[in-house]
Amino acid sequence: MPTVKAQQAGTALAPILSTRQLNRALLERQMLLRRTSLSVLEAIEKLVAIQAQAPNPPYFALWTRLEGFHQDQLSALLKKRQVVRIALMRSTIHLVSARDCLALRPLIQPAIEKSLLGSYGKELRGLDLQAVSAAGRALVEEQPHTANELGKLLGAAWPDHDPATLASVIRTFVPLVQVPPRGIWGSSGQARHTSAEAWLGEPMAAEPSIEDMLIRYLAAFGPSSIKDMQIWSGLSKLHETVEHMRPRLRTFSDEQGNELFDLPGAPLPPADTVAPARFLSEFDNMLLSYFDRSRIISEKHKPLVFTINGIIRSTFLIDGFVRGIWKIEQTRQSAALIIQPFEPLNDADREALAAEGAKLLSFAAASSRSHDIRFVGSD
Repeated sequence: MPTVKAQQAGTALAPILSTRQLNRALLERQMLLRRTSLSVLEAIEKLVAIQAQAPNPPYFALWTRLEGFHQDQLSALLKKRQVVRIALMRSTIHLVSARDCLALRPLIQPAIEKSLLGSYGKELRGLDLQAVSAAGRALVEEQPHTANELGKLLGAAWPDHDPATLASVIRTFVPLVQVPPRGIWGSSGQARHTSAEAWLGEPMAAEPSIEDMLIRYLAAFGPSSIKDMQIWSGLSKLHETVEHMRPRLRTFSDEQGNELFDLPGAPLPPADTVAPARFLSEFDNMLLSYFDRSRIISEKHKPLVFTINGIIRSTFLIDGFVRGIWKIEQTRQSAALIIQPFEPLNDADREALAAEGAKLLSFAAASSRSHDIRFVGSD
C-alpha cells in the first residue's frame, strides 16, 4: 500500500510513493516479478508496444516476461501479420500488434512529423510533401523497398533533393511496416517496407483515442507524471488531455513532489516485495518511458547504459534496479554470457544471476555445444 505520508497535489492530499514503491509497481505491471502465462500477442498488447530498433531485442523482452516463450511464437505472429514493426513512440521502431498499429500510429503522427522537421527542416523547403508521399506510397505498395532504394527511386523525380530526405518523408507520412524476414529470429537482411494499410488490409483508425492510449500507458508503466507520458509517447502538450481525464484517475506524489497519475485499483505492491534477478533486452521500454528514470536506474549508471551513438545496452536487474550490463558472445561451438556489474555483487546475487543466465543461454544459444557464464568488471 502507498506510504501514509501525503502532501498537497491539486486540490486533495496525495499519498507519497517512494522510489521503491514505484519500482515494484513497474515490475508488477511489466511482468517482471513473476513470468506470466499470457499469450505472446496478449503480452505485446499489455506492454502497448515493445522497443525494436534491432531485430532480436523483442525476443529477449518477451522471454524474460513469459512462461515457456520460444522464438517461433513471435516469428509466427510476424509472418501471419498479427504483429508488425513500425515507427511509433518517439519516432522509433516498435513491435506492436496489428490492431494497435492501426490505432496508435495516427495518435503518434505529430511526434513523427516533428522529428522529421527537426532533422530535415532546411532540406524540406520547396518540396511538395503531399506529392512525394503519394509517389512513395505507390512505390512501396507495388513492392517493398529499403529506405536506400526508396530514396534513389524518388530521386529520379526530385533530383534536387537528397535521397535520404525523400525516404524520410515517406517514413513520416506513410506508415511503413518492415516486412519479414526482417524481425524473424535467425534471419538477416535490410529492412524492407510497405504501407501498414497494404500489409494489414485495413485503414488507419478513423477516430483513435489519445485518452485510451494514456490509460494503457498507465496500466503498463504507471503511476506516472505528465512529463513521463510525454517522454514515452514523444507527444507534447498533454496537460489538457490529462486534466480532462483527472476525474477517472487516482493521484499520488513522488518523493520529489511531482504529481503522478494512475488507474484506480492498479497494482501497487509493497516496497519490500521480493524482485528476482532479470535480464532486460537492449532498448527496453522501461528505460525510455520516463522523464524521471530513478524508479528503474540511478542517475550515475545512466551513462554506462545509454551510449553516445544511441544504443541502450542490455541490462540486468538486481532487487528491481539496473545493476549492470550483459552480452552474449557466440560461435558455432560455444556461447558465453558476459555479465558486467557496475558495482560488486554479493554471493547471493551472483548465484541468482548465474541461474537466470543459464536459462537465458539455453534460450538464445540452444544450438551451441557449450555454455559459459563469466562475470567481468567491478568484481
